[in-house]
Amino acid sequence: MNEKPINILLVEDNPGDIRLTQEIIKDIKINNIFNYVTDGVSAIKYIKKEGEYLDKPKPDLILLDLNLPKKNGIEVLREIKIDENLRTIPIIILSTSDNVEHINKCYGQHANCYITKPFEIEQFSSVIKAIENFWFLTVKLPGRNVETL
Repeated sequence: MNEKPINILLVEDNPGDIRLTQEIIKDIKINNIFNYVTDGVSAIKYIKKEGEYLDKPKPDLILLDLNLPKKNGIEVLREIKIDENLRTIPIIILSTSDNVEHINKCYGQHANCYITKPFEIEQFSSVIKAIENFWFLTVKLPGRNVETL
Protein backbone atom coordinates (compact mmCIF):
# COMPACT_ATOMS: atom_id res chain seq x y z
CA MET A 1 0.00 0.00 0.00
CA ASN A 2 1.46 3.36 -1.03
CA GLU A 3 0.84 5.93 1.63
CA LYS A 4 -0.21 9.41 0.57
CA PRO A 5 2.73 11.83 0.74
CA ILE A 6 2.96 14.20 3.68
CA ASN A 7 2.61 17.82 2.57
CA ILE A 8 5.14 20.08 4.26
CA LEU A 9 4.96 23.86 3.99
CA LEU A 10 7.97 25.95 4.96
CA VAL A 11 7.28 29.64 5.61
CA GLU A 12 10.71 31.24 5.52
CA ASP A 13 12.22 34.36 3.93
CA ASN A 14 15.92 33.44 4.21
CA PRO A 15 17.04 31.83 0.90
CA GLY A 16 19.87 29.95 2.63
CA ASP A 17 17.52 28.39 5.21
CA ILE A 18 15.07 27.49 2.43
CA ARG A 19 17.76 25.70 0.40
CA LEU A 20 19.17 23.93 3.44
CA THR A 21 15.74 22.75 4.63
CA GLN A 22 14.88 21.62 1.09
CA GLU A 23 18.10 19.56 0.85
CA ILE A 24 17.60 17.92 4.24
CA ILE A 25 13.94 17.13 3.59
CA LYS A 26 14.86 15.60 0.21
CA ASP A 27 16.83 12.97 2.12
CA ILE A 28 14.23 12.07 4.76
CA LYS A 29 12.73 8.60 4.80
CA ILE A 30 9.07 9.48 4.39
CA ASN A 31 7.21 10.23 1.18
CA ASN A 32 6.65 13.98 1.15
CA ILE A 33 5.77 17.00 -0.94
CA PHE A 34 7.77 20.07 0.07
CA ASN A 35 6.63 23.61 -0.71
CA TYR A 36 7.66 26.99 0.62
CA VAL A 37 6.54 30.60 0.63
CA THR A 38 8.63 33.60 1.64
CA ASP A 39 6.20 35.92 3.43
CA GLY A 40 3.26 35.82 5.81
CA VAL A 41 0.63 37.02 3.33
CA SER A 42 1.61 34.29 0.85
CA ALA A 43 1.50 31.74 3.68
CA ILE A 44 -2.13 32.55 4.45
CA LYS A 45 -3.07 32.52 0.75
CA TYR A 46 -1.33 29.16 0.30
CA ILE A 47 -3.01 27.56 3.31
CA LYS A 48 -6.44 28.92 2.32
CA LYS A 49 -5.86 27.92 -1.34
CA GLU A 50 -6.35 31.44 -2.69
CA GLY A 51 -5.07 33.05 -5.90
CA GLU A 52 -2.01 31.34 -7.38
CA TYR A 53 -2.15 28.69 -4.62
CA LEU A 54 -5.59 27.35 -5.62
CA ASP A 55 -4.18 23.97 -6.69
CA LYS A 56 -1.74 23.52 -3.79
CA PRO A 57 -2.38 20.72 -1.27
CA LYS A 58 -3.41 21.55 2.28
CA PRO A 59 -0.28 21.21 4.42
CA ASP A 60 -0.06 18.34 6.88
CA LEU A 61 2.67 20.23 8.74
CA ILE A 62 3.88 23.84 8.70
CA LEU A 63 7.41 24.97 9.56
CA LEU A 64 6.99 28.67 10.38
CA ASP A 65 9.61 31.37 10.86
CA LEU A 66 8.65 34.38 13.00
CA ASN A 67 10.49 37.22 11.31
CA LEU A 68 8.66 37.44 7.97
CA PRO A 69 7.83 40.29 5.61
CA LYS A 70 4.24 41.50 5.06
CA LYS A 71 2.81 39.56 8.02
CA ASN A 72 4.93 38.16 10.86
CA GLY A 73 4.89 34.56 11.99
CA ILE A 74 2.84 35.21 15.12
CA GLU A 75 0.13 36.86 12.99
CA VAL A 76 0.19 33.90 10.59
CA LEU A 77 -0.01 31.46 13.50
CA ARG A 78 -2.94 33.35 15.04
CA GLU A 79 -4.85 33.46 11.75
CA ILE A 80 -4.43 29.73 11.17
CA LYS A 81 -5.30 28.67 14.70
CA ILE A 82 -8.54 30.70 14.85
CA ASP A 83 -9.80 29.13 11.61
CA GLU A 84 -11.89 26.06 12.40
CA ASN A 85 -10.86 24.38 9.13
CA LEU A 86 -7.12 24.97 9.61
CA ARG A 87 -6.43 24.89 13.36
CA THR A 88 -5.58 21.20 13.47
CA ILE A 89 -2.57 21.63 11.15
CA PRO A 90 0.51 21.19 13.37
CA ILE A 91 2.72 24.27 13.31
CA ILE A 92 6.36 24.12 14.30
CA ILE A 93 7.94 27.49 14.96
CA LEU A 94 11.52 27.54 13.62
CA SER A 95 13.09 30.82 14.67
CA THR A 96 16.51 32.24 15.47
CA SER A 97 14.88 33.97 18.45
CA ASP A 98 15.13 32.39 21.87
CA ASN A 99 13.29 35.34 23.41
CA VAL A 100 11.00 34.07 26.19
CA GLU A 101 8.30 36.57 25.19
CA HIS A 102 8.26 35.21 21.61
CA ILE A 103 8.14 31.63 22.87
CA ASN A 104 5.26 32.40 25.26
CA LYS A 105 3.34 34.30 22.55
CA CYS A 106 3.67 31.38 20.15
CA TYR A 107 2.45 28.83 22.66
CA GLY A 108 -0.31 31.27 23.65
CA GLN A 109 -1.42 31.20 19.99
CA HIS A 110 -1.37 27.36 20.04
CA ALA A 111 1.92 26.61 18.28
CA ASN A 112 2.58 22.89 18.51
CA CYS A 113 6.25 23.41 19.32
CA TYR A 114 8.94 26.07 19.27
CA ILE A 115 12.47 25.31 18.09
CA THR A 116 15.33 27.79 18.09
CA LYS A 117 17.20 27.42 14.79
CA PRO A 118 20.80 26.45 15.32
CA PHE A 119 23.41 28.33 13.29
CA GLU A 120 25.61 25.30 12.54
CA ILE A 121 24.60 23.26 9.47
CA GLU A 122 25.05 19.89 11.23
CA GLN A 123 22.90 21.00 14.16
CA PHE A 124 20.23 22.39 11.79
CA SER A 125 20.22 19.05 9.96
CA SER A 126 19.80 17.25 13.30
CA VAL A 127 16.81 19.46 14.15
CA ILE A 128 15.08 18.70 10.83
CA LYS A 129 15.75 14.97 11.30
CA ALA A 130 14.33 15.16 14.84
CA ILE A 131 11.21 16.81 13.37
CA GLU A 132 11.00 13.92 10.88
CA ASN A 133 11.36 11.29 13.59
CA PHE A 134 8.78 12.84 15.88
CA TRP A 135 6.19 14.36 13.53
CA PHE A 136 6.30 11.81 10.71
CA LEU A 137 7.38 8.53 12.28
CA THR A 138 6.07 8.78 15.86
CA VAL A 139 2.88 10.85 16.10
CA LYS A 140 -0.32 10.56 14.09
CA LEU A 141 -1.03 13.67 12.05
CA PRO A 142 -4.64 14.91 11.87
CA GLY A 143 -6.63 13.39 9.01
CA ARG A 144 -3.99 10.75 8.21
CA ASN A 145 -4.41 7.06 8.97
CA VAL A 146 -6.98 7.80 11.63
CA GLU A 147 -10.00 5.55 11.84
CA THR A 148 -13.28 7.35 12.29
CA LEU A 149 -15.44 6.46 15.25
